[in-house]
Amino acid sequence: MSYLLLKYAHVLGSAILFGTGLGIAFFLFFAVRTKDVAGIAHTTKLVVMADYIFTLSAALLQPITGSLLVWRGGYDFFDFWVMASLGLYVFIGLCWIPVVFMQIEMSQLANRAASQQQVLPARFHTLYRRWFLMGWPAFIAILAIFWLMISKPVAFSIF
Repeated sequence: MSYLLLKYAHVLGSAILFGTGLGIAFFLFFAVRTKDVAGIAHTTKLVVMADYIFTLSAALLQPITGSLLVWRGGYDFFDFWVMASLGLYVFIGLCWIPVVFMQIEMSQLANRAASQQQVLPARFHTLYRRWFLMGWPAFIAILAIFWLMISKPVAFSIF
């Protein structure tokens, strides 16, 4: 596979990760604000599905295409920008894994409440707040990875 094709696959994968993450956050945030339990149940079901289809597949391919790009591009795996990117990628994964389980539980709670025509239980709102708070550091970390990929700094500097 050519370097350009690898780079294309890597950029496409990062766009899928970033876009799916933003889309999931946007739709779940606004669904919860409606307080429409049936709508929230439907949205959480789609959120879980989107994470499995898009986020998981792209997340599994990113380290592969990234490693191949480092190798084929003649970079050192111990370069600051590579190591920092990998560290942030692991950090994002550590945020994302519990978020997936929260989304699954929120979906189950919302579907149960909708089927019984009840309000969302307190547990849903607790999970939602945690889900919302965990998204911010992961979002900031992915922005930092984009900066590292573009600038390839030899040491930390924002200028």
